[in-house]
Amino acid sequence: MAKFDLDPEGTRLPVRFDGTSNAEFLPLDLTQEQKRANAIAHETATANARRLGMGRREFLVSAAGAAATLSACNAANPQAGGRYALPNDAALDTEAAASALTGDEFIFDVQTHCVDPSGAWKVGREGEIWDAVLRQAFGQYAKCGGEGYECYSAQTLAKEVYLDSDTDVAVVSALWGSQKSNPTPTHYAAEAREIVESIGGEDARCLIHGGLLPNDPGDLEAMEEKARIHKVDAWKMYPQWGPDGRGFFLDESDLAHRAFDEARRLGVTTIAVHKGIPLYGLEYEFSSPADMGRAAVQNPDLTFLVYHSGMEHAKTEGAYNAVDPQGVDRLIKAHKDAGLKRNEGNLYAELGSLWRHFMSRPDEAAHVLGKLLATFGEERIIWGTDSIWFGSPQDQIQAFRAFEIGEEYQERFGYPALDAYAKRRIFGLNGAEVYGIDVPQAKRASSLTERRAAHRAEANPSFATYGPKNRRDFMRLWHEQGGRPG
Repeated sequence: MAKFDLDPEGTRLPVRFDGTSNAEFLPLDLTQEQKRANAIAHETATANARRLGMGRREFLVSAAGAAATLSACNAANPQAGGRYALPNDAALDTEAAASALTGDEFIFDVQTHCVDPSGAWKVGREGEIWDAVLRQAFGQYAKCGGEGYECYSAQTLAKEVYLDSDTDVAVVSALWGSQKSNPTPTHYAAEAREIVESIGGEDARCLIHGGLLPNDPGDLEAMEEKARIHKVDAWKMYPQWGPDGRGFFLDESDLAHRAFDEARRLGVTTIAVHKGIPLYGLEYEFSSPADMGRAAVQNPDLTFLVYHSGMEHAKTEGAYNAVDPQGVDRLIKAHKDAGLKRNEGNLYAELGSLWRHFMSRPDEAAHVLGKLLATFGEERIIWGTDSIWFGSPQDQIQAFRAFEIGEEYQERFGYPALDAYAKRRIFGLNGAEVYGIDVPQAKRASSLTERRAAHRAEANPSFATYGPKNRRDFMRLWHEQGGRPG
């Protein structure tokens, strides 16, 4: 029997439909449809648990609990262009639910985060800002018990990503901020890699990014140590960020060109770029992905992963608008203007925070995924979740497995189907090709498989969402930071 002490009364749903922020954008109020979906899910959980002779928490921890929540989203959005495909009895039958929500895909999460719990990065004004973010922006801090940062550590990441979800391989991605005050310095990312691999066995894999912030004095010179000593697998850029508050565009900055040349020299030629999700307090223009197509064409020997796919959380996503592109449309236009072809080229769209934001908005989700599939193709979209900021990514995985773009939208807008082939490519095969991962070997991680099975025999997921949940909390944090992010 599982222990349910984290939420003994079953007050939290296993699939989280909310407007929580990752502290990079203003949280949104729940839509009427999201509120209705949550209400239906709670009503269903009570009724089905009683019908099955179990408590609410026991029901919600089961696959049927997740199916009930996704079914509630369908019920709250009957006219949406996308829906969750579930057996009729999934909300009452665990085996039926599992047929839609479980799978054997290779899952490679290219965007996860953890923080050095030593707090050595708490120096200067930027260190103070990050301290405020980690203590106040993310509800995850409640797990720290009010002291230290262990709840953000590599050990926590290993549990929430590798044990509490079906993720096979993950990348510890870098954060913004100067070398001295960055909460995920490259040496800690390297430690995180060792910790994950020690937990999962010799076949378990954890990859790491080296932060690449060429407008931070000394950062270009530090690339060699990150590549040679810490063996980074790729670079992570935040072109919005700068020590003076000003960013740059990748296709017209001498700093960017120098960084690319150094990446070539060091033989680490994959570059993840934060685009979209404008960082509050910094110049909005540099969050635009308009430069990504041009940068990809100018540098055909480099591989660019566009993190967040240019999303703007406050913009409603619909059919592609070339005249006034907003949100993901800006990345679509950049791809088209550069003359790049579907399923070809060195430019990839990444789903971190994007899928989580839209999975409770099935109509917009159908448009976002449909546009990316139509333009980039199923072989140029990469899975990422932005965990552990939002806790375990298992609900994102389950929801993506079950989601489908309706036939009406496929015919009306020319969207490809989000079929099994597309999902397998997106979940992990595309990322594996970029990073050179041997998928059969990674799937043979027997120690991780056994450890995960033992862990789930005593399943006790928190189902908690971490992050500021309303404008008031976000603005209070922002003002305490002095008006700009780390």
